Amino acid sequence: MSTESLQVGVVLGGVAPEHEVSVISALQAAAALDRDRYTPVPIYVAKDGTWYTGDALLEVETYRDLEALREAAMPVSLAPTPHGHLELLEDRAPGVLKRLQRPRLRRRVDVMLLGLHGGPGENGGVQGLCETFNVPYTSAGVFGSALGMDKVMSKHVCRQADIPVVDFVAFREDEWAYREEAALDECEATLDYPLVVKPARCGSSIGIAQANTRADLDAAIEDAFRYDDKVIVETAVEALREINCSVLGDAHEATPSVLEEPVASDDDEVLTFQDKYMREDEEATKSGGTKGAASSPEGMAAQDRVVPADLSEERTEEIQDLAVRIFHQFECAGVVRIDFMIDAATGQLYFNEINTIPGSFSFYLWEPSGVPFDELVDRLVAIARRRHRDQNGRVQTYDVNLLAEKSLQGIKANGAP
Repeated sequence: MSTESLQVGVVLGGVAPEHEVSVISALQAAAALDRDRYTPVPIYVAKDGTWYTGDALLEVETYRDLEALREAAMPVSLAPTPHGHLELLEDRAPGVLKRLQRPRLRRRVDVMLLGLHGGPGENGGVQGLCETFNVPYTSAGVFGSALGMDKVMSKHVCRQADIPVVDFVAFREDEWAYREEAALDECEATLDYPLVVKPARCGSSIGIAQANTRADLDAAIEDAFRYDDKVIVETAVEALREINCSVLGDAHEATPSVLEEPVASDDDEVLTFQDKYMREDEEATKSGGTKGAASSPEGMAAQDRVVPADLSEERTEEIQDLAVRIFHQFECAGVVRIDFMIDAATGQLYFNEINTIPGSFSFYLWEPSGVPFDELVDRLVAIARRRHRDQNGRVQTYDVNLLAEKSLQGIKANGAP
């Protein structure tokens, strides 16, 4: 392996319900990195928000015992540099004895490969941290990440752009508390059963339920508020076909993937977290480590899906064109997955949601599109570095010190203290 290889910080875990899904997605991407060109540097964000590194974090078995992981891994903090990268700095407890020991370990990171799902890892929080530290990162920017994470705002933006969405009602927890009956009345006056209830800013089908009665609706809303303080209630598409499309690129160029149609289990009204990740996958189980995880389309036990989706060429092109349009509308970059719904009874197509860091980076849609996983992560790194160069090529500061003595005299003359 070349000593000049790019140091890729593979960020995984996170303070979010999708923590374990993130671990699998990021380890898959790390395994796909060309070791002649890249050195993966694992950066694990524990469920309490502590950051760790260590080579053992590249092995999926390490995560079977999270307490043992925390004992073995090295806690780190992020140290910005003026050179367009950052350093992982060993985070040690303060004290004289500690200070007299060896110098703190440092490890350079040239680009951050963000594999976080949900929470601050996908809502723009970590993206903002990367921009503050001036380090390249793979994902949509702060704006696109925050917008894409919020199902309510996403639908408002699409509706404004004449992109069809189902009818919905949304409210925050303080609008629900002490006026539950009025809120239920609003839902029933605006929408027809069956309804689908979702936390507004969660992924992986967490907290989602279908409601067929007022009692169901009440219970589903209460459960959704366990995960988020904003909830969306939508009209259910009963003759539902879910169709997903991934898009890869940036503001300059974006390419759609083949389409997929996820398949829920027979007794499920909506696609659940269990459908996506908790089915038995003998190949992954037998393989054990990261390689076994990567053999499964979503990393964990794979959901059933039809790839490519059984649609006409005209319908396929319509959805792909719309996916690229939405990608640009949300100012995305890197790889995303955009989820659509088709009402099989009417043929109406609806935007459902956008995932700015999709599970397993949607590699299972890119391989049949002619882009193998190693090329996919290579493109993600290249896009991140190009965006970083573009951003740093613009004026960001002025070579003027307004706090110099001469300037301060002028301020004081105008009555400033």
